[in-house]
This record gives sequence, C-alpha cells and structure tokens, in this order.
Amino acid sequence: MATYDYVIVGGGTAGSVIASRLTEKPGVRVALIEGGPSDIDRPEVLTLRRWLGLLGGELDYDYPTTEQPRGNSHIRHSRAKVLGGCSSHNTLISFKPLPSDWDEWEEAGARGWNAEAMDPYFRKLRNNVVTVDEKDRNAIARDWIEAATTALGVPLVEGFNKQPFTEGAGFFDLSYHPENNKRSSASVAYLHPHIEAGDRPGLDILLETWAYQLELDENRVTGVRVRTKDGEEQLLTASREVLVCAGAVDTPRLLLHSGIGPANDLEALGIPVRHDLPGVGENLLDHPESVIVWETDGPIPENSAMDSDAGLFLRRDPAVPGPDLMFHFYQIPFTDNPERLGYQKPEHGVSMTPNIPKPRSRGRVHLTSADPSVKPALDFRYFTDEDDYDARTLVDGIKAAREVAKAEPFAKWLKREVCPGPEITSDEEISEYARKVAHTVYHPAGTCRMGDADDGLAVVDPELRIRGLEGVRIADASVFPTMPSVNPMIGVLMVGEKAADLLRSDPTTAPGGVA
Repeated sequence: MATYDYVIVGGGTAGSVIASRLTEKPGVRVALIEGGPSDIDRPEVLTLRRWLGLLGGELDYDYPTTEQPRGNSHIRHSRAKVLGGCSSHNTLISFKPLPSDWDEWEEAGARGWNAEAMDPYFRKLRNNVVTVDEKDRNAIARDWIEAATTALGVPLVEGFNKQPFTEGAGFFDLSYHPENNKRSSASVAYLHPHIEAGDRPGLDILLETWAYQLELDENRVTGVRVRTKDGEEQLLTASREVLVCAGAVDTPRLLLHSGIGPANDLEALGIPVRHDLPGVGENLLDHPESVIVWETDGPIPENSAMDSDAGLFLRRDPAVPGPDLMFHFYQIPFTDNPERLGYQKPEHGVSMTPNIPKPRSRGRVHLTSADPSVKPALDFRYFTDEDDYDARTLVDGIKAAREVAKAEPFAKWLKREVCPGPEITSDEEISEYARKVAHTVYHPAGTCRMGDADDGLAVVDPELRIRGLEGVRIADASVFPTMPSVNPMIGVLMVGEKAADLLRSDPTTAPGGVA
C-alpha cells in the first residue's frame, strides 16, 4: 500500500492538467494512474497527421456500440490507452466552448460554470493552440472554404477562438506545433516538461496500470485498487482526495464496479451496492455525424496538418444562441461506413461530414458483467429523440453540402458524388442513408453529469464532488451536463484547470490545508 495526497485515475486530457497543477506546490505527492504506456519517443502518437493509424490499434480501448435501431450499430468508439489520453489520439481540433455552451451548463444546475467564470481558464492553458499554419493549408481546402462562404452566405473565419461565432467557414485552430507537426496534447504540454526536467519529485506516473475499484470506508473514498502490467494488485490511498478522470466511458465503469450507481442494476449483476446513485452512466452524449463523399479528378495536394483541417458552421434557427449544424471537411474519401452499403471507395476523393452540434438523443453506459475486464455496453440511442431533430439535422446537412459542391472554386475539383449519390434526393432517402452511415467523432460525454442538489440524476455537484460521498471528485467529459456546440477537447482541459483550482481553494483538500 502506498499513500499519496491525491490519487488521480486517468492520465488523459484532464488528469494530466490536474497532476501538473497540484504538484506545482513542493512537497505534494500525487499518483497519476494511466492504463496505457508513455507517449514519449512514440512518433506514431506524437505526429498529429498519423492520428488515423491509431484508431483500432494497440493504444485504443476500442469500445463497440450496442444495436442501434435507427442508426449505425457498427460504430467503434476509440478511447485512447496512452499517456495524454484522447488528446494523444485525436485530431486536436481546439475550440474554446462558446459562451452559450457554458451558460447552458449553469442553467442546467452547474453554478459557477458560466461563460464569464470559465473564460480565464482558456487563457491558462499551456497547449500551443494555433490556427492551421499557412504551409498546411492545401489548395482544395482553401477552395472549399471559399465555396462554402459563397454558397451558404456565411462569413470567412480566420481563427475560430478570436471571438464567439454562430456561423462561418475557415481553417480550424489546432493544438500542435506546425514546424514539425508535433502534438501539443495534454501530456506534451503539462507533463513532458517535468518528466524531462525531473523537477516534480512528488509526481508518480504509474503507466500500464489498471484502476479497477475505488476503496470506500463508509461514505468516504480513501483510495484506488489497481493492477499493474505484471498482474500485481496494489492499493493506493489518498490522504486528501481521489480524482476520477477516466473519461465518459471508463469513469462510470469504475464507479459501477465499485458499487456506486443505480442499485437495481448493480444488484442484478451481483455487485454489492455501496452507494445508490441513479445517474451514473445515464445522459450519454455524442456528436454524431454523417458523410457525403465526392470523387476528385485527381490526387489531393499532400500538404495538410491532419487531413481534416477546415470546417463550417451554420445556424438554421435564428432563435438558438449558437450554431446548429457543423461540417468537418476531410481531404480524404471517408467511406468506411458507406462501403457496408455497397459503395466503393474512390482512388481520390474528399468528404464533408454534417454534424449535430446540439444533439437531443440521450444514451446510456451500463455494465453487462461484474467482471471489470468485460467492456461496458455503450447504447447511444442515436436518432431516438422524440421530434426527430437529430436525423433532420443530417438531412439538412447533406443538402447544404451539395450546395457547396456546386460552387466554385471547389466545384472544379470534383468528378462525381460517390455517396449517397445524386439519385438520392427525397428527405426520406437522405435520412435513411445518413443514419445508416453515421459515425462518431469520438466525443462521448455526460455520463456523470453535474447538477443541482434537487436533480435526481446529477452525479456530481458544481464543485465536482460525487453526491453523497467524501474524498472523491470527477473531472472529465463525463461531468458535462449538456454537449458543447463545438469539439470538446478544450472544454475538458478547462474542466481540469478548474478542478485543480477547486482543490487548491478547498481548505479540507488543499495542499497545506487540513487533511
């Protein structure tokens, strides 16, 4: 048994931030538990443009999706098994959440998480957030942006983080170093400098170590039971707090295997109930998107940051505060799902992916076995919202994409629409295609959501403390009450920064405070 001030489960996006911030104070001891290996000296991880090769590989937990009656049941949800978590695995598209996103959280019961309160945390981030570099702006992406602004009447955006927006097309902001295409992930920005300098003697990073159960003493979480790569089981105890930062899948998974969750579900699997908390695993959110693919007349220019360097936002409903339709522009023919329907991948092509910024469907993560090694079930319940808003958003997206494809200077690159194909024209046909080939951009969130004391399904309070328990908080995408309109990685980093502040300002948990 080893004792620390803080034990952090998950060396990913938020966990890296918290570990780095807490150990700024000399003498503080922190254990950072990471299920995967280090990302140091791994060019396949550190090189941003190699992200696609990580999906489904040895550094991917690779969670399947349950049967989706109205969507695609073949979606695999990548969750990274490496230091830095999904910021070591994704495309590092970096949007500060819009003011309306944060304000929506406060309206949902997350007091103190409004836009004004959260804005300073963006400025504290250590990541190198920059707009796609000039040398990485290839010609077809430039022409696509120009065509999108012309066809849809939206402004050109040069730097999406410069000011709040509702519509626009432009190159993304990314967390990367353009000179060598190296990631500026959470681990690179927050941990590597201290690992290389050896200046954080109080930080123990426990790699390839699996946290399988929280240790409870009555209603207090006192530590974490882990299994090392060699199979050795250990108990790591925390004299101040345990921080669970394992993400929207593995955080509820760990809680459930620790007996924290819906009592009926736990009892049905023979897991002793330690704390009945009905909201654990509920409110599963995602940003589902579909795809429309064109064959191009020839090869695509090779210069690129990560093959999806530009995007587009639309606001169809002027009554909503932010964008309600988004597109990623892929400089590759993204046909993994259409091929299941008989479509063939062109040798050269591009894709637009209509995405639902504010999806209304809600899913659930739940266990199917008391064995911690069995993967949980991910039931996103895609396109099951009562008013069919999500599916209609994708139909509108396919139609908007076709308008962009007609506009110059983008149109001159295109040979033909591959899928769904120009013969698919009715709303019913487009909807069926769009749902069947829908995929994820790997944004699961919301499964331990934050809320008010009178919210029966809220798992954490606005200080990120698990309801009814002491000595434990959650800080990752699972606490999101609602989905931000934009890619959520920067939001998770900001959750990490705020969590560190909450710990340091709480006299019962702060370094140097009362244990």
